[in-house]
Amino acid sequence: MVCLGNICRSPLAHGILQHKVDQRGLKAIIDSAGTNGLHDGEYPDSRSMEIALINGIDISYQRSRQIKRRDIEYFDLIYVMDSSNYNNVLNMTESEAEAQKVIMIMNELESGKNINVPDPYYGGEEGFKNVFEMLDKATDLIIEKHLS
Repeated sequence: MVCLGNICRSPLAHGILQHKVDQRGLKAIIDSAGTNGLHDGEYPDSRSMEIALINGIDISYQRSRQIKRRDIEYFDLIYVMDSSNYNNVLNMTESEAEAQKVIMIMNELESGKNINVPDPYYGGEEGFKNVFEMLDKATDLIIEKHLS
């Protein structure tokens, strides 16, 4: 799961999917990162942690980090939150096979529409609630499509 700073959207997506995988007893390695390293080592935004806890998910164990080349090589799928981060990650790929791993997360819900998950950082509590709901729906389909 990738967003810009790895403090709002991608930690939520990571936490929601990890929670669902754990609940179902599935096996998957889930992680998150940002395309910039400005928040390396920081906790997720307190509002991301709060909306996750309201929904029974603890993401306080996560720490921000910047995506690396080895992530592109290691992970089977790389979900990005918006078109800007999609392009940034795509620029890190070195083959068509790697490029095929990079997917805008909302395309799981509406294929090919390239809907951005809005950055809730300046959107207040309602923005974080909206992002949680979007990611909750997308992660249901990720499990159905790739992990069932």
